[in-house]
Amino acid sequence: MLTVAVILLQMVAAVPAGEEPVAPYMQSDGNAGAKPFPDDRLWQAFNGSAGVSRIVDDLVARSEKDARISDIFRNQDMVRLRRTLKEQFCFILAGGCTYTGRDMKGAHKDMGIQRADMAALVENLQAAMRTEHVPFAAQNRLLSKLAPMHRDIVER
Repeated sequence: MLTVAVILLQMVAAVPAGEEPVAPYMQSDGNAGAKPFPDDRLWQAFNGSAGVSRIVDDLVARSEKDARISDIFRNQDMVRLRRTLKEQFCFILAGGCTYTGRDMKGAHKDMGIQRADMAALVENLQAAMRTEHVPFAAQNRLLSKLAPMHRDIVER
């Protein structure tokens, strides 16, 4: 009985300030879509929390302005998107964070994301990482963790 209560509490977490409520889901680091790197060397290469925060903010800003994919971001909860992307990158880069977002398939359901949309997003992420002066090899290591997620994100 106690286990069921704990599971229900995890599913009905409080909505962070500025975010819109979402349907209940089971929170798990497994939802991040990739396992973390074994040590924090990449976290350091990304300039830690401040660097990841700048990269995510830059990525989102670029994507909102990018005519190829801006429609995908229209009417989305950008506060939640920024928070969960920062958590996801921090978790994967072994920065010691917990990922509280939805799984990739659920988070992108019915968005109609295509391969070309993913390619544009990756270009924007690469530009944001270059702006943060993340070494090219470190960029590629993160991208190699993110790439398999396309199976759960691309719908057509």
